[in-house]
Amino acid sequence: MEIDKIVELVKKQLENYEKKRIPIEASGRHIHLSEKDSETLFGKGYNFTPVKELSQPGQFACKERVRLVGPKGVIEGVVILGPTREKTQVEISLTDARILGVKGVIKISGDISDTPGIIVTNQDKVLNLSEGVIVARNHIHMTPEDAITMNVKDKQLVKVKVFSKRPLIFEDVLIRVTDKSKFAMHIDYDEANACLLEKDSYGVIYE
Repeated sequence: MEIDKIVELVKKQLENYEKKRIPIEASGRHIHLSEKDSETLFGKGYNFTPVKELSQPGQFACKERVRLVGPKGVIEGVVILGPTREKTQVEISLTDARILGVKGVIKISGDISDTPGIIVTNQDKVLNLSEGVIVARNHIHMTPEDAITMNVKDKQLVKVKVFSKRPLIFEDVLIRVTDKSKFAMHIDYDEANACLLEKDSYGVIYE
């Protein structure tokens, strides 16, 4: 009987541990266009072609690509993510920022205040942004139910230990709680390379 209790206790502990393992996804450079800016680059009434659904519900990658032109360099083939947003936002890594010659400003997605601008082109169409280039702050998407399981709250900052071939700890990771979120931590390619992220890598909130 005692052995059965011990086995059951261990099983519950393992189940709880599994629930608290955070899937980690690496996000490459991309752009979210406003309706107005999409018309500038592609024409009024243009319908983008979704080619891949993203992990976060309702978001998708489009077939169409654009070019980023900075003071020092150019990056081709930047993917457009849909649907359109209220304001255009370009998300790059710090390495990309150096290539383009713009300041890498780490921001929460959606906050483009005090950020640099850039030129976005599609063939002969040109969009001159005065702001909107960010390096997205790493964050964890979760539902209210996930937040209860993880014992965290929306906008809380936590430490996350990434278990991979090069384990490391990310500090000040932002918790983002919404009803429509899918549980996952998002980092950029610079951060993914730093920890040698692989498909079986995962994170755990570290105290």
